[in-house]
Amino acid sequence: MPPAKQPDELGAEQPFVSHLIELRDRLIRMAIAILLIFLLLFPFANEIYGFVAAPLMAKLPDGNTMIATQVAAPFLTPFKLALVAAVFLSMPYLLYQFWGFVAPGLYTHEKRLATPLLLSSILLFYMGIVFAYFAVFPLVFGFLAASTPAGVAMMTDISAYLDFVLTLFFAFGIAFEIPIATFLLVAVGVTTPADLARIRPYVIVGVFIVGMLLTPPDVISQTLLAVPMWLLYEVGIVASKILVRRRGQGSEDEADAAPGEPSATPPHRPGATSAKTAAAEVGRDLDPHFDDPDRWRPLTEEEMDEELDRMESEDLPQTPAASSAHPATPLGPLSEDINSVEAKLRRANRLRELGSVFAARTVLYEVLEEGDDDQRRVARNILHQLDEA
Repeated sequence: MPPAKQPDELGAEQPFVSHLIELRDRLIRMAIAILLIFLLLFPFANEIYGFVAAPLMAKLPDGNTMIATQVAAPFLTPFKLALVAAVFLSMPYLLYQFWGFVAPGLYTHEKRLATPLLLSSILLFYMGIVFAYFAVFPLVFGFLAASTPAGVAMMTDISAYLDFVLTLFFAFGIAFEIPIATFLLVAVGVTTPADLARIRPYVIVGVFIVGMLLTPPDVISQTLLAVPMWLLYEVGIVASKILVRRRGQGSEDEADAAPGEPSATPPHRPGATSAKTAAAEVGRDLDPHFDDPDRWRPLTEEEMDEELDRMESEDLPQTPAASSAHPATPLGPLSEDINSVEAKLRRANRLRELGSVFAARTVLYEVLEEGDDDQRRVARNILHQLDEA
């Protein structure tokens, strides 16, 4: 009895339970990383709180100090800060675990785009926190201390102060992700750099409104958040223009390629919003004449079956001896080289007939990347039938 085929060999999806097991393992690693860093930071929790409170302490009038209004606050507040600091410091490792979970499902061109975005998002988040601590806090606390009414002693509760600074840290960290957000919007085709530049006046008004909602009710802190958000929005427009320019160069290179010769650097059009759009995007990336009606048209069922039979008879003949040595699987006869393009086409067609739409699309996208003109034409027709189903 021949050994049973594994899901990977048949081009099908991995069992859902295996994904849950991997996710559980990675969540456990993330929790262990946070716990280890927390155990290292906890003995220095009071010193860490003193460092975070330094901008306010420097602006308090002489003789004023911070206070604790709750019984357990002197212990719980530094404890909470140490835990939050452990999460912040372990963020690169946490994102690495997340990346390790989703990366196997990405194509090579998607990995090339995602890796720099992941690293830059971490860096920008930390830059937002640093900017808030060294640039915003001194000005905000100086303004608040100077505006204290006469006869009122400014003595801030340590728990309220921690909640306040954590809110600002998070607000500035997220605000510094604006270049990544604008870049992704252009990359997935939701908008264009020209559209982003056209709505600039509305964005300027919007960032000041966001600054008003996320910062204390003073003009200084609102401006200190709104102006960097606007500048980072401009940085995102510049980065998206570079992306569009590189796509245009890639399209010109493919147009100059010899007929039938695959382009070495196909233009990348990631982020289709539906399965049908994704299939069309892949087809256009691999074939500049994808939308030419004289170049491509949907085949009928009979024509596609004839095309598959022709490929099988020309490239993968099945002898009686081979058939007995390699009995048919539930997905139909497979060639000895299961990774060949023709075998992938037949496997995708059988997966479509069996109702495994996601697995069929995955195999068809591989054919669109690896196959010749005829093979890509058949793959596109199968995708067309899946879209119309």
